[in-house]
Amino acid sequence: MPELPEVETVRTGLEPLLSGREISAISCHRTGLRYPFPDFSTLTGQRITTVSRRSKYLLFELDGTQTLVWHLGMTGQFHLLSAEDEKAKHEHVRIDLLGGESLRYRDARRFGYAGLLDSLTLLSHPWFASLGPEPLSPSFTTEHLLAICHGRKAPIKTVIMDASVVVGVGNIYAAESLFRAGIHPARAAGNISKKRLARLTFTIKQVLTEAIAAGGSTISDFVKADGKPGYFTHSFQVYGRENSACFHCGKAIKRITQSGRSSFYCPGCQR
Repeated sequence: MPELPEVETVRTGLEPLLSGREISAISCHRTGLRYPFPDFSTLTGQRITTVSRRSKYLLFELDGTQTLVWHLGMTGQFHLLSAEDEKAKHEHVRIDLLGGESLRYRDARRFGYAGLLDSLTLLSHPWFASLGPEPLSPSFTTEHLLAICHGRKAPIKTVIMDASVVVGVGNIYAAESLFRAGIHPARAAGNISKKRLARLTFTIKQVLTEAIAAGGSTISDFVKADGKPGYFTHSFQVYGRENSACFHCGKAIKRITQSGRSSFYCPGCQR
């Protein structure tokens, strides 16, 4: 599933291509994906003012009173093509733009979803109301993480992957951040010192920043808006490297299962 760096990479690719563009028509090739599609007919004639992001949601801000919100699910992709290009496999939505181009949404596994939400009350919508701070914002601090972890027996990896604690730290980036911080993924959150949590806050920001700069991580389906893969995969220290030697200490990378997800760690660097 695309995580925060992948969604941010899509956003930065789309924003300069779509800002200021007027929607001339929109058509859906099915009634919905994970959820039914909203009535898109009100989008015709509206202009996209900017493309922003909250957590893993893309926000297509319009010059009317609504915002088009899109979640990519597991395999969602946007492509800006010529209006003359034929419908591709797994293409479900086509947004035609004044000037002869169209934004196409493809989703092989169909777990993505979209909504037309009132812009003024957007952040109080159930999709957003319980979300924690953005990890690269000033509000994600050591003090915030320390307060969340205080007295908690839950594994630290589970805590930092909780979107109500901090958004967008998915499985890949949680594993890589914990490795850099020297924290075992199964360690109880309440048993980690403030100094080590400060290190973790820093490494989360560091890993996500580097991943965005590399265009995200392509494991299977993710591609950027220009169709190219993300290259942070080449920087993985532990994720997906079970039984391979740690680049730092030489010990074999281990894998355990936490909440149904694979967790990778180095037993030498993350004791």
